[in-house]
Amino acid sequence: MRIHPYAALRPRPDLVSEIAAPPYDTLDSAEARELASGNEKSFLHINRPEIDLPVGTDLYSDAVYATAAANIKKFAAEGWLVREDKPLMYLYAQTMGDHTQTGLVCCCHIDDYVGNVIKKHELTRKDKEDDRTRHTSEINANIGPVFIAYRDRKEIDAFLEPIAQGTPMYDFTDELNVRHRVWAVENTAEAERLFAAVPVSYIADGHHRSASAVRVGTERRAANPNHKGTEEYNWFLAVCFPASQLRILPYNRAVKDLNGLTAGAFLAKVKELFKVSEEGVEESPSSPRHISMYLGGKWYGLSWDEEPGADPVSSLDVSKLQRTLLGPVLGIDDPRTNSRIKFIGGIRGPGELVKLVDEKGFAVAFSMYPTTVDQLMAIADAGQIMPPKSTWFEPKLRTGLFSHTLD
Repeated sequence: MRIHPYAALRPRPDLVSEIAAPPYDTLDSAEARELASGNEKSFLHINRPEIDLPVGTDLYSDAVYATAAANIKKFAAEGWLVREDKPLMYLYAQTMGDHTQTGLVCCCHIDDYVGNVIKKHELTRKDKEDDRTRHTSEINANIGPVFIAYRDRKEIDAFLEPIAQGTPMYDFTDELNVRHRVWAVENTAEAERLFAAVPVSYIADGHHRSASAVRVGTERRAANPNHKGTEEYNWFLAVCFPASQLRILPYNRAVKDLNGLTAGAFLAKVKELFKVSEEGVEESPSSPRHISMYLGGKWYGLSWDEEPGADPVSSLDVSKLQRTLLGPVLGIDDPRTNSRIKFIGGIRGPGELVKLVDEKGFAVAFSMYPTTVDQLMAIADAGQIMPPKSTWFEPKLRTGLFSHTLD
């Protein structure tokens, strides 16, 4: 795979904790407005610019994109963001509790995305892709890095590990108690050489960000009669992690009603489809082919035998739940669009599922065993698409730390 250094637009070191923000898609408008309240330097003013407009503003209105463009110019004009004086890459370490993951910040080539050197495992939604495409084009920058995984390579580890022994250029802890550290990588030619030997990589998180970056790059190629192939719009911002370091949390589910069934009738159906245990049930399953179901104030354990010959997608626990129970019994035909199902990132834990059922009017909830990184890569290698909401990566990459401008 091809990687590329770039002259980042990045926070002034003394302001980094004020500026760096969560990804745009982890907060709704109200949450972003609250988090940025009283902080004019928060990057949420750029990646969720509607917070500077009246409540209820159409998220896809011209004013939203114009505000984002004006704000990134303001951040640079005020000196809150500064331009790196030469092309660099960066080493980015995140520590959440006892888990640390360390990746290389660089740019990846849009042709590697198109040619499937950078593999995908999710479909994108047109409305979200259109939004990020216009946002990227209007602000003329990639601001949220794409989360990319590659199979571990000892020679890359040996190159990067000594860099992390130095003094970081950034070292701060965010509102979720995640520590972020960043070091400059000066020997970018060696990094390029080492990554050129990586045959394929995988988008772990950021399918809409990568798809929109590729669209912007492709559009600018077509519009540039003097296109040479060396322009910055041929590249998009990414952080590349060795796969062994990544942590996937479960993506749990809750359903608002039982599709006309009583709780007793629904439980009887479940017992026809799964092995069901009622004693000693783990609220968070500790092994695959196990789902914990919360119904009527009680946890039930659902399990099944391995299905020989199942393809990588069919073998996922979320696939088994969808094709066996959510679809045929509960009538959740398309989980991407059905309003009766809610997806809950595993960082919130099974307690959130109990609250949804006991206090928020939901009928049943399912606590899942997380999809593994190996399963993700196997699905991408097979050219298959993962069911929606199959993976929840944590910690999330901060936005605004290393913006990549497209000119």
